[in-house]
Amino acid sequence: MFNFPDVTLLITHYNRSSSLERLLKAFTHLGCQFGDIVVSDDGSKPEHLLRLQEIKEVYPYRLVGTPVNKGLGNNINKGQDAVKTPFTLYVQEDFVPQPIFPAHFETALSLMHRSDDLDMVRFYAYFQYPYLKPVEGGYSEMVFNFTDPGYKKFYYYSDHPHLRRSTFFEKFGRYPEGIKVEATEYQMMISFLKKKGKALQYEDCKALFDQLNSPDEPSTVQRNMWRGNKNPAVSFIRHLYRHLKFNYNYLR
Repeated sequence: MFNFPDVTLLITHYNRSSSLERLLKAFTHLGCQFGDIVVSDDGSKPEHLLRLQEIKEVYPYRLVGTPVNKGLGNNINKGQDAVKTPFTLYVQEDFVPQPIFPAHFETALSLMHRSDDLDMVRFYAYFQYPYLKPVEGGYSEMVFNFTDPGYKKFYYYSDHPHLRRSTFFEKFGRYPEGIKVEATEYQMMISFLKKKGKALQYEDCKALFDQLNSPDEPSTVQRNMWRGNKNPAVSFIRHLYRHLKFNYNYLR
């Protein structure tokens, strides 16, 4: 059994109640017990809201809802506002922890307790951060230097599963609301860098969580089509645009 009384599991949810149930079941199967569990719902359809109440009877949690969809920023904000413990494990409902997660989470929490200047520990990423300094237990400090080459160094913050201090808003501000998901994450990324946030990343960045989107409950995020375009000319323009945009927004 792994008991984390000073951690709240915060899950954002929207129209994927089966995925939420899968996530809660996985944590239970791994023996993870948290001080609290908060599910922040973003105005899901009635059938999913009904299912949320049924799931709650099996896996008790506090539900924080809203009558209408208000976007990712609002969903994270109201969920984080409900957290009462010193630390927050933030996970979106389409992720599933792997068997090795609990032991490595213990290490992450220990590192947060020991380092008051550590703001976040990241457990999942699409790619390994380009500039890492090993710490311990498979974790490395993400090192951001503006003068380092490339623009991938800006991908420091992410909404993917991570542990953070519940005072996160006091240092980095609240998530912007009323804008698209990608813009919400991007603006928090820039804020995190400008305000000198410090984070660790588990180096094997896909070993602790899987991201699963089933045909019955696909991703609810609509991505910009040009992001996945593999045409060489489009790819070059995309990379140039990101390089200029990231540098401009960081410096202004």
